This record gives sequence, C-alpha cells and structure tokens, in this order.
Amino acid sequence: MRTVLATVLLASVCAHARDIHVGKDAPTIHAAIKIAQPGDTIHLEPKVYREYAGFYGKRGAPGRPITLDGHGATLEGSDPIDPSKWSEVSPGLFKNDNLLPRLDDAITARWFFIINGKMNLMGRTSKGRSAPYKTPEALQANEWTFIKGPPRADAKPQQSFGTFFLKLPAGQKLAEAGIAMPVRSAGVQLSGDNAHLVIKNLTATHPYNDGFNIHGDCRDVVFENIRAIECGDDGISAHESAQYRVDGFVSIGNSTGICDTGTAQTSYTRVFIADCAGVDLYFLDHGRYGVTNAVVFSSSQHALVVTGDCRLTLDNVLIRRSRPLHEGNVTTRATLAARRCTFENMEVKVTGVATWDDCLINGKPAPDAQAKGAILPELNKLIPKNYQ
Repeated sequence: MRTVLATVLLASVCAHARDIHVGKDAPTIHAAIKIAQPGDTIHLEPKVYREYAGFYGKRGAPGRPITLDGHGATLEGSDPIDPSKWSEVSPGLFKNDNLLPRLDDAITARWFFIINGKMNLMGRTSKGRSAPYKTPEALQANEWTFIKGPPRADAKPQQSFGTFFLKLPAGQKLAEAGIAMPVRSAGVQLSGDNAHLVIKNLTATHPYNDGFNIHGDCRDVVFENIRAIECGDDGISAHESAQYRVDGFVSIGNSTGICDTGTAQTSYTRVFIADCAGVDLYFLDHGRYGVTNAVVFSSSQHALVVTGDCRLTLDNVLIRRSRPLHEGNVTTRATLAARRCTFENMEVKVTGVATWDDCLINGKPAPDAQAKGAILPELNKLIPKNYQ
C-alpha cells in the first residue's frame, strides 16, 4: 500500500512539471521565469534574444530544479545606436552628451561600442591597465572616446556625466555604419536567495558588465554548456556567498574570463578561455574555487591572479601565453593547489602557499614537483576549431 501511495504521489508531482516555451506560453524570458515553478523547464528557441535572464529569489526544489534551456539561443546585450541622438561636430565626428539614462565610473570603465561587428574597447579594461581616452580630434576611423564632464548639483550618488564621440570613415553616414552599444548589464543575472536551478545551452554576449553575473546566496545552481562572448567585464563572476558548478564554459573576448569573489564556492570543468583583455583567471577574497580540465589561450595582461584569503584548486589546466614572458601571482594569504598543470611562457610568483603535483612552469618542473608532462589528451577536445 505504501509503495502504491508513493508511486501515486510521485506521478502527481511529475504531472505538475511544465514545459514553458518563450514566445508561445510566455511573451518574454522575464515572464517565463516569473511563472516557473519547481520541475518546470523554460525553453528558448535557437535565435538571438535582446533581453536578459534574471533570477531574483527564484527557487526550484531538491530533485526538481527550475531549468532554463537555451537550445543554442544567444542573449544579446547590445542594441543599435539611434543616429538621431548624435550630432555631427565635424566631418565624420559625432557626439552624444546623454547616451545613457544613468552613467557612472563603473559603466564607463567597462564601456565599448560594437563597430564592424566586433567589440571595440579602445585598449581599455575594467581589471587592469587602460589606455587613456583619446581626444576627439585624435580619433581615427572606427574609433571612439569619452570625455568626462563636470559634476552637477542634482547628481545622484556616484552618478557621472560626459560626452561620447564616434569617428567614422570618410563619407560614411552614421545611419549606415551599423554601430551598436551595450544596453543590458548582463546576459544571465542571479540575485537574492536562489536555489535548485539549471541554466544550460546558452550564449551571453555584449552586456556592459558580466555575461553571467551571480550575486546572493544561491545554492544547488548548475550551469551547463554556456558561453560568454565579448562582455564588458567578466565572462562569469560569483559574488557574496554564491555556490554553483559549471560544466562546459567558453569565455572569449571578455575583459576577464572568470572572476570569483566574496565567500563564493564555485567549480568549473571543461573550460576554454581566450582573448581576454585584463585577466584570464581571477580569484579573490575568502572563497573556495576549483577549475578542472581547462585550456586558457592567454593574451591578457594577467593570466592568473589568486589573492586574498581564498583557496584555488587547478587540475589538468593548460595556460598558454602568447605575449612576452608573464608572471602569475599567488599573493600573501592565498592558497593554490595545482595538479597536472602546464603554464607556458609564464612564471608564477608565490608569496602565499602553492603546492604542485605533476606541473610544468615555463618548461621546467614546478618547485618541489616531479613533473613528467602534465596535460592529458582530452584537453584538445576543449579547443574550438578556429583556435586549433
């Protein structure tokens, strides 16, 4: 009798799990997330959505997560600029004094325009050294700059003001240039008390902040087969006491590949990172972090930074530097445990604690390690074809 009752109850629970198709059962991603209940799956189409996926205090249940399945969808963080809001101050030079409703230093530090289909940071990055803004007169074709204005008496805390300038090739009209700008802060954002979520098969691109921005006290959150492409700050970033795991992550062209902070606890496996501007792997504060089976093609300013009172485990990780010899950092209170790792064209400065097992650093065995050659063949599978 108990077995029959349990079967009936289980069938009743499963019967309430729904498939919610955005565009059919809900008009937007936001609306679908709002109505989703434990066990439900939100389905996107394999197309571009000019919106973001926000989870704010959203909870599934143990064994019955709320799932967002992108099915290959892209969350686009940018929109085309409105030429009518720009004025031409000299041939081919355009300006906008009120580009955004709200502007602050954090946004301008992450800012870019999409010109000819590519993110243009003008040599600037949110985490690292940034080139100074050019004067408007010094701009070359397909470049931009920002000139900060004076503070205003009616400004809100941290609010700033200024003028953006765009330079076009001779004879090109702004309406024909196809320039876009980031208008959303993230592709996927979690904040508050989230639990029992699965987010998978999804690309986030062109937000002015993170591709995947994780705040709050999330628990039992899983990301599978996700990509962050050309984001103004981090590809993915954990904050506060977030806890999640990622299985399958591609981070290309972001300011930072992965940046985790606070007391977060995160794990990443099957990772590919390339073309970052500031830092590839950045772990700080008091968290506990792990990266397994990862390939990093490093052209950033800093390949690896481990700082604060955090602990990082790296297992079967290749960092291949394409810039001049570089020095990663494990700072005073930080701990790194590395196993089967190869760091090419880079050294690692350790003032904290580091342990090495079968590791090669710049072609030599790591200190106190018996390195025999670290990287396992399966890492080749993580490298996209256009990087092989």
